Amino acid sequence: MKQEVLRNNLKQIRTRLGMNQQDLANLAGVTRQTISGVESGQYAPSTTISLRLAKALGCQVEDLFWLEEDLPEIEAVPVQNLPVGQDLRVILARVGGQWVAHPLIGKDAFRTEMIPADGASNRLPFMDTILVKLLDDPKKLYNTVVLAGCSPALSLWARAAERWHPELRVHLTFANSMTALQRLCRGEIHIAGMHLYCSETGEHNTPFVHRSLENKAAVLINLGVWEEGLLVQQGNPKNLKTVADLAQSGVTIVNREYGSGSREVLERKLREEKITCEDIQGFDKIVNGHQEVALAVATGKADAGVSSASIATAFGLGFIPLYKSRYDLVVLKQSLEEPPVQQLLGTLGHRQVISQLQALGGYDTNLTGEVVAKVEAVGNVKHN
Repeated sequence: MKQEVLRNNLKQIRTRLGMNQQDLANLAGVTRQTISGVESGQYAPSTTISLRLAKALGCQVEDLFWLEEDLPEIEAVPVQNLPVGQDLRVILARVGGQWVAHPLIGKDAFRTEMIPADGASNRLPFMDTILVKLLDDPKKLYNTVVLAGCSPALSLWARAAERWHPELRVHLTFANSMTALQRLCRGEIHIAGMHLYCSETGEHNTPFVHRSLENKAAVLINLGVWEEGLLVQQGNPKNLKTVADLAQSGVTIVNREYGSGSREVLERKLREEKITCEDIQGFDKIVNGHQEVALAVATGKADAGVSSASIATAFGLGFIPLYKSRYDLVVLKQSLEEPPVQQLLGTLGHRQVISQLQALGGYDTNLTGEVVAKVEAVGNVKHN
């Protein structure tokens, strides 16, 4: 029988809500030592204490605690095109009485699908609101979290969370870092994903959040630290080693749009090498999104482009590391009280989510789920 271990994300939820251990202890009617023991995993709380903690944090007991066991293994038959000798992510299906493993490589690692609509509407000119005719059960609308960002890990997280909470819906929209942050500030989404570095302060993401928020408090929660670099064709036929090699004759790149973290990395690395944009062929050839960069390189339309190690692995491309970037989730403090947002964020510490991120490759999950900074409504920034 597999050994089950009681896990919890009490600390993550507590810190997101701006509480210290004593604050939570006072609300739940327990000692601070009890809170410390539960968070460290040294103390398994009774049903009564578990209920008190959930009530104090405004969530369900299931959002705080779960039983975790070692992940099982099953024997499967590989499809014919599954490569040999590579660590791969796979999809399993039961076919003809046996498990069959399909590789998640290239376009097969992503899915474009028609999304069922909640309603139908026609926006009229000069009107600030619209009337939407509902096409589905309105109860489902209250369980929807809208998330914007560019990392492929966001879709993995969203789908894993929906499996854990079947009533939860996560609507993921593509946006580069600055666009996602702007959508958050306009009140269009619950969570913005971003990976921008400020050369002036030497900080990730927080300075941009600080400048963009207007009298709004927010927290930055880490999704992972991912490795960004140059995607190159298999075998690296141009023998590229650094960004300086991009200035060589006959080397063509694709670039990302303004506001994207990948473009910021490329421009910063070029400045460090004292190379101007005019020296790089293809610098003004813009594609939107990590997949588009990979497709351009994989199909020979470009020799290189900046993306992540996980994208390189998914498309079978070579990868030249340039920088480890912190990918954070920005959430307005007022949204932390909303049950579906709490449910989604609460899954960041679950084994299923961590395992999915680690399987991507190029992701460091040591900070995943941790509050890395807080931006107060008056403009102050607190780092954890």
